Amino acid sequence: MSRPRPEPPAEVVALAHERSAARAARDWPRADALRAAIEAAGWRVVDRGTDVALEPAAPPTIEEDGLVRYGSAADVPSVLGEPPSARFTVELVADDWHDDLARTLAGLRAHAPAGTHVVVVANAPSAGQAARLAPGSPDLAPIAGAPPEVVRTSVRLGHAAARNVGLRRARGAIVVLASSSVEPTGDPLTPLEAVLADPAVAVAGPIAFVTPDLRRFAAAPGAAADTIGLAWLAFRRDDVAALGPIDEKLVLPDHLGTWWSLALRVGAEPGAGPRAARNVALPLAVHEERPPAGIPDAERDRLAKRAFYRVLDRFRERRDLLSGPAPGTRPA
Repeated sequence: MSRPRPEPPAEVVALAHERSAARAARDWPRADALRAAIEAAGWRVVDRGTDVALEPAAPPTIEEDGLVRYGSAADVPSVLGEPPSARFTVELVADDWHDDLARTLAGLRAHAPAGTHVVVVANAPSAGQAARLAPGSPDLAPIAGAPPEVVRTSVRLGHAAARNVGLRRARGAIVVLASSSVEPTGDPLTPLEAVLADPAVAVAGPIAFVTPDLRRFAAAPGAAADTIGLAWLAFRRDDVAALGPIDEKLVLPDHLGTWWSLALRVGAEPGAGPRAARNVALPLAVHEERPPAGIPDAERDRLAKRAFYRVLDRFRERRDLLSGPAPGTRPA
């Protein structure tokens, strides 16, 4: 069953009335500013001629057949306020390519060390993927002694929003954002503990880039890196609460690794110099990265460009984060 539809708080209703007055006076900048304030409060304005309605900005959270499907990351019960209860959390997003996800889970099942917690965000997946994540499915056989935790969404969320859903369930002291294009062929987690034990290092992984300008990227030639690719991106759980959530306007995986790597490196300490990113060789086979199904190429290009500009808007002034030089490799 769906949860009861919430009523907007009085202060949001007051903003909506004020916006209606601004629109009637043709004060469009003021009306736009008020709309932004309403949306920042978690509500969406629906104009209906001279009337206006307010709706929750996020889709509903639904409980059905004993399973909860969340409409937003904010609805997911967070464990981040509790002490870590695992060494690692590996987070995967499941949408369309069930065989790819099964391959990654099988690799983790064979090679993940004790103390590994796996979270799978079932992001309103295809019917085939949903069947493979049903309770009792072989794909959910235990990994490091415990079955993967599946967190379901009620609608298909953007990629960053889906990542934020899983991050709220992270129990491991080290968190890895992983892609189902990656297949563990050995222990891909233990080497990260030693690297991230250094407080000067914020983020680490085996697919690393350097860039002089956030426009041109090349594979990092050594241990030092500027950003880490989303395929296997590791960081400390403590940084999630301090620096998250990930920008949910990053709808596709494109540029999300760049955005989050740089956010982690900037850190939460005002005026502090950047922390480091580290290129770490790990036993992983990297397969074709397949995009979410059903998004036309033109729309993918538009969303990827939008994500690129969000990275530039946030980090272009932080020249201290960039090492370069680099001849034109596209980052993850």
